[in-house]
Amino acid sequence: MKVHLIDGTYELFRSYFGAPDAVSPSGMAVGATLGLMRSLLALLREDGVSHVGIAFDHVVESFRNDLFAGYKTSEGVPADLMAQFPLAERAATALGVVVWPMVEFEADDAIATAAARADLSPEVEQVVICSPDKDMAQCVRGTRVVCLDRVRKKVYDEAGVKEKFGVLPGSIPDWLALVGDDADGYPGIPRWGAKSAATLLAHYEHLEAIPDNPADWAIPVRGAAALAESLRNHRDEVMLYRVLARLRTDAPLPESIPDLEWRGARRELLAEFCAELGAESMVERVHRWQVG
Repeated sequence: MKVHLIDGTYELFRSYFGAPDAVSPSGMAVGATLGLMRSLLALLREDGVSHVGIAFDHVVESFRNDLFAGYKTSEGVPADLMAQFPLAERAATALGVVVWPMVEFEADDAIATAAARADLSPEVEQVVICSPDKDMAQCVRGTRVVCLDRVRKKVYDEAGVKEKFGVLPGSIPDWLALVGDDADGYPGIPRWGAKSAATLLAHYEHLEAIPDNPADWAIPVRGAAALAESLRNHRDEVMLYRVLARLRTDAPLPESIPDLEWRGARRELLAEFCAELGAESMVERVHRWQVG
């Protein structure tokens, strides 16, 4: 069997900016939620999709905000999008999908935890992480744990990650620490760019293995002296950024892998929810219902 793990936060943002606007009978914006539901139903119709989990940032803030004041927050997120997070979680639940609403941890941590568990299960043929987020690339393992960009219909296995970023999955947190991540709010290290970071980490793999003295570097890098000086001067910061970038695999997920089996949508719950949203026709899109 395959296990599909969905970044619900990404899907909701994508729907908010890409799906048509819609308003419920009570006047609440629900377009992003309906877009998410259509996306989930499309995935659930695909061959080989049998075990599914979806994670949401129930609150945007997490333990990482305690580590770094500049880490991402809910500031700047449109109010009508924030208001749809609870709706999105209810929508996925009504569709019969296991939902992980994360508070202390992030949705990415839930996905990383589930992927690590599934990777250890002999019954799992492949783990498919449905997200184009570069953070998730660190979870890739050979061809067994892969990332899927559903929009571009592109699968990234270990070779694909290496081709895209210039480093293997295990070095992605180090790479992000050097170059920074605007979406997550940490800046990276001055002078370091994607190419220089990839060149060094492709050889050394991790930050602590990069010598302070550029004369000791085993490979030539343009601007080595300035890069080395910047790294020496920002060692503490870059190690913190790596902690921020590294996904946790100990998120408290109560479900086991067999619990992720999708048995169909929950008819009464979905009908009630769709009526609340003024989207009764969504029920007609469901191709499988839970029995009993």
